[in-house]
Amino acid sequence: MKQDTLKKCGGGFLVGAVNGLFGAGGGIVAVPMLRKFGVSDKSAHASSVALIFPLSVVSFLLYLFDGRVAFSDGLPYLLPGVGGAVLGTVLLSKIPAKWLHRVFGCFIIFAGVRMMFK
Repeated sequence: MKQDTLKKCGGGFLVGAVNGLFGAGGGIVAVPMLRKFGVSDKSAHASSVALIFPLSVVSFLLYLFDGRVAFSDGLPYLLPGVGGAVLGTVLLSKIPAKWLHRVFGCFIIFAGVRMMFK
């Protein structure tokens, strides 16, 4: 296997592990990883969603079958989450890549600081 392919496989494993540990936080790893491999900002964010969705489904099913989560716990968030996903998709096509990069960076900093004090 080529070294580049091994790096991509390792990155995918890391994204899956972070997603399984922290929820959809795998996107925080996926976007920079995709950018490192030459994917544009907007494509990296869109591709991250494509990666995180199936990983989140797998993580959810594993937690559900293990009895660590009840489907009803997340149900109130499902419809608003779908609305937010539609809005985010529309905004992604309209936001300049420079601002997308800045907003994403601020979000990561905010999430990190918030986690440190919780």
